[in-house]
Amino acid sequence: MARGADLFVVCKNCGSEVSPYVTECPYCGQRVRKRAPKIERGGPKAAPEPKRSRRRARSAGRTRFERPRLPTSAAALTTRPVATISLVALMFLTYLVFFAGAFNWWDAIIIGKVDGDWWKLLTANFLHVDGGGSSVFAGGAYQFATVAAVGIYGTLLERRHGPFVVLAIALVAGVGGMLIADVIDPTPLAGGANGMGLGLLAAWAVPDLLAWRANRDYDGDLLATAVIAAVLLAMSLAVDTANIYAALAGGLIGLAAGVPLARVRTRF
Repeated sequence: MARGADLFVVCKNCGSEVSPYVTECPYCGQRVRKRAPKIERGGPKAAPEPKRSRRRARSAGRTRFERPRLPTSAAALTTRPVATISLVALMFLTYLVFFAGAFNWWDAIIIGKVDGDWWKLLTANFLHVDGGGSSVFAGGAYQFATVAAVGIYGTLLERRHGPFVVLAIALVAGVGGMLIADVIDPTPLAGGANGMGLGLLAAWAVPDLLAWRANRDYDGDLLATAVIAAVLLAMSLAVDTANIYAALAGGLIGLAAGVPLARVRTRF
């Protein structure tokens, strides 16, 4: 038995059995020893492997046939962002139902003061049309920009904090932005997920912004994030329903939510 113990080394990070002649675990990259042992001339002498049944291996808490665990970075990439997928799918579904003639667009977005139709604060986030009519180009370009922002930063944020955080920030930023637009704008016209997209973008960017301000290293691309934020804000100049107050309010809500989240331990 003492001879068989030299046939492998157990990685302390992922629990996988690895060769004693490597310094890093091939499954998770964890360092298992400082330097590899010397290999005797003629190669190491192979010792007969001890015979153990699967039942005895399981009782010892480890089985030879167990699949090694993925490292945390790989586990994050294989996690399906269900909340983000649901938000994006709902936007496309609303788009298809609208152009199929199932409802009128002014029944779902904010045109003038809400005046009791509070449900429009939510539904307005999922319908993208031009204020002057159902222009395919204007509405389609606006929807592409907002769906891209929600999809990208919703996915990144969901892998960091989970689906419930993404849903909470998306809904609060979207509904809150529409509410601010209804209160501030004397004749509000608002529709689309510009506030929702900027809210998710801002909440995700807060840790990198704090690291950049403290002159620390960070992994995100703040330049590309700033470009996407600028595009969402610029949509207010090209599309009537892309209300600037809703966009700014959604971004501020995302920043406010991102500050406490930056101190929370991430999932991966």
